Amino acid sequence: MIEKILLADSGTGHTEEMLKSLMEIPIFQAATVTVLHVVPPQVTADDMVAKWEEGGRILSQAIQNLKLDPARVTAVLREGEPKDVVLKVADEVDADLIIMGSRGLKRIQSILENSVSQYVFQLASRPMLLVRDDLYVKKINRIMVAMDKSDSAKETLKLAITFLRDIKGGQLVLVHTNPEMKLKPGEIAANPEEDPVLIPAIAEAKKYGISYKAAAPEGKPGERICQLAEDLNVDLLMLGSPDRRPTIAKGLPDLDRLLGQSLSDYVRVYAPCPVLLVRIPNP
Repeated sequence: MIEKILLADSGTGHTEEMLKSLMEIPIFQAATVTVLHVVPPQVTADDMVAKWEEGGRILSQAIQNLKLDPARVTAVLREGEPKDVVLKVADEVDADLIIMGSRGLKRIQSILENSVSQYVFQLASRPMLLVRDDLYVKKINRIMVAMDKSDSAKETLKLAITFLRDIKGGQLVLVHTNPEMKLKPGEIAANPEEDPVLIPAIAEAKKYGISYKAAAPEGKPGERICQLAEDLNVDLLMLGSPDRRPTIAKGLPDLDRLLGQSLSDYVRVYAPCPVLLVRIPNP
């Protein structure tokens, strides 16, 4: 259930459009929204005053643009390191969803340029929706869920179905990639409806009367998922990611993920639509 949303608004990008698109879905309409703008630490008092004034204007404009019930919106202006502040405020408000913009920096570049969204994407312990600055935000009708056997994938499917139950004419795209499958020329791929990973997901879609399409392409998972999302004109791509970092390392980026070794990191950069990452903590 999405009851509390944290919108990290930098004043650029399409996060406000993304929130407005979500608010067209009934499940989101009762949610409270915290709009956060973070002012980085400044060297001089004059710079600080200027940045705080600019931050106030960004928040004011965001509230006007969103046109939400004032009783359900809170504006928060904070000073500090943006990536740390976003995580801290998400915990303070106990957000069910974080929405952030992203420049779509690739792998090592995001580390060298100290990407805020990449840092939060790796370390957040709650669902996070990334909206690349170069993407056009569309009305949400077709949602793709990348499936595997993990608990996080099951939670992702559950959340997607919750969205789609209230979207008239919506469609669920279920995809499970098989990197080991090698087809010979002219050979037809196995029926995705018979994929053992997709069968339970298909049953859930049928249970709730949700239109669905199943796909089980061979090849590298990240590449195939992103290509399929483009081919099918997907509006939102959702995938799960288990939290496999020990508590003691929560303040440090998971370096193998930051270097692009995970599916979620690849999709974050190359997906042709906004990406919602659902992460569940390890037991």
